[in-house]
Amino acid sequence: MRDMGMEGGRGRRMHGRGGHPRGRRMRRGDIRTAVLAVLAEGPGHGYDVMQRLEDKTEGGWRPSPGSVYPTLQLLADEGLARSVDQDGKRVYELTASGRAETQRRIEEAGGTPWELNSRADASFGQLRDNVRQLHMAARQVAMIGRPELVERAVAIVRDARKQLYGLLAED
Repeated sequence: MRDMGMEGGRGRRMHGRGGHPRGRRMRRGDIRTAVLAVLAEGPGHGYDVMQRLEDKTEGGWRPSPGSVYPTLQLLADEGLARSVDQDGKRVYELTASGRAETQRRIEEAGGTPWELNSRADASFGQLRDNVRQLHMAARQVAMIGRPELVERAVAIVRDARKQLYGLLAED
């Protein structure tokens, strides 16, 4: 019986947008930029920041308290944010230097972490879709079964694989 929580029943759990596991991790610099960007939109306490980041990624990423709270404290220690007690909660807001740092980081990166991930997800989706289409075309060639067509198809796929590894070698 097929597990409907799996993609194609093959063991890869599908959660959130783009098929990425819920709760995936961001790189160390991304959490800092993400927290700065969210605070640039308005003050918030730790849970607010986590919730807003989850909303920004449409549920694709929810940072842990173990990454958000230390980041907030570090931003405060560096003078990029300040905290005030509000209704029994520590609320953080950016300072002028924090706003400047946020703008600089987002401009250097080419967008917020969630915008960059969204672009990467779209590109990955295009690659995945084209690989599926290639697979379907190869199956159709195989069904026809004419040896000369199969040999040409093998050469095309082999060349594509080599070109893809060539891209990785350039990186």
